[in-house]
Amino acid sequence: MTDLLNTLSGWLSYGSFFLVFAATFAIIVLGLNLQWGFTGLFNVGVAGFVAVGAYTSALLTTPATADRALGLGWPVAAGWVAAMGTSGLAGLAVGVVALRLRSDYLAITTFGIAVTIQLVATNAQWLTGGTFGVQFIPKPLQGWLGTGTPWTLAYLGLVGALLLAVYAGLQTLTRSPWGRVLRAIREDEGAAASLGKRAFLFRLQSFVIGSMFMGLGGAVYAHFVGYIAPEDFLPILTFQIWAMLIVGGSGNHRGAVLGAFVVWGFWAAAGTLLRGFIPPSEQARAAALQVVLIGVLIAVMLLWRPRGLIGEQIHTDR
Repeated sequence: MTDLLNTLSGWLSYGSFFLVFAATFAIIVLGLNLQWGFTGLFNVGVAGFVAVGAYTSALLTTPATADRALGLGWPVAAGWVAAMGTSGLAGLAVGVVALRLRSDYLAITTFGIAVTIQLVATNAQWLTGGTFGVQFIPKPLQGWLGTGTPWTLAYLGLVGALLLAVYAGLQTLTRSPWGRVLRAIREDEGAAASLGKRAFLFRLQSFVIGSMFMGLGGAVYAHFVGYIAPEDFLPILTFQIWAMLIVGGSGNHRGAVLGAFVVWGFWAAAGTLLRGFIPPSEQARAAALQVVLIGVLIAVMLLWRPRGLIGEQIHTDR
């Protein structure tokens, strides 16, 4: 009986841990879905905006240290709001400069900006801790629940509530006249402009709002793990987020959320299988196979269901 209870406790702990990560990714994917799925903005710098949000919240909420600036000890909720604000400002700065570019040129620009942010996080040791990262990031409710499964479950409830709020907010926005303008710009920017719609302004608004949710996802991640470093925000993160959106279905918020859970589950399962079948001496090389398997999953999805598991639904309501 004791063994059974221990097994169930282990599965509960791992399941809640898995779901927190999946829900966090879903928030980020929803931000990308607004940019790409509804507006056609090819943002390949997702990791950069996630990093901005994570570092903002971490630096503002951690206690002061002698070897790093900031450390203001703010409440976690204030850190999350600030993370959305700084990520939105970063999106505004990038958007003003880059959104007049199209397709591949926009992708190259946003990728370069994300790499620059990651390099700044690596080298600005006085601010970000450099390669040592930011430690002792506070975890909400930890004072009451400790660090075990009860706290993970409570954090899962908190992240789930955030995900529902983001989903509901974006669903309302994209079903409004504002959202219909975004889709019109995505399909034919010239036609939308001929009707008096300022395409650049709408594209900028979409980019900023999407970046804010990416920053929120980064902050949620930072306070769950309790430690962040520049290697957490490498381009592979952008690849994962795009894979989630492609598999789930762009232009549909339900598809974006579903894709986050499916791809993260596939990623975790692939890692477990590789660790079980690959000799320990080859584990470092085997890690790259996870990326290959995700690429195979994307290829299969594009052949089987090009629009993703839940493709875009065209609403005709007026």
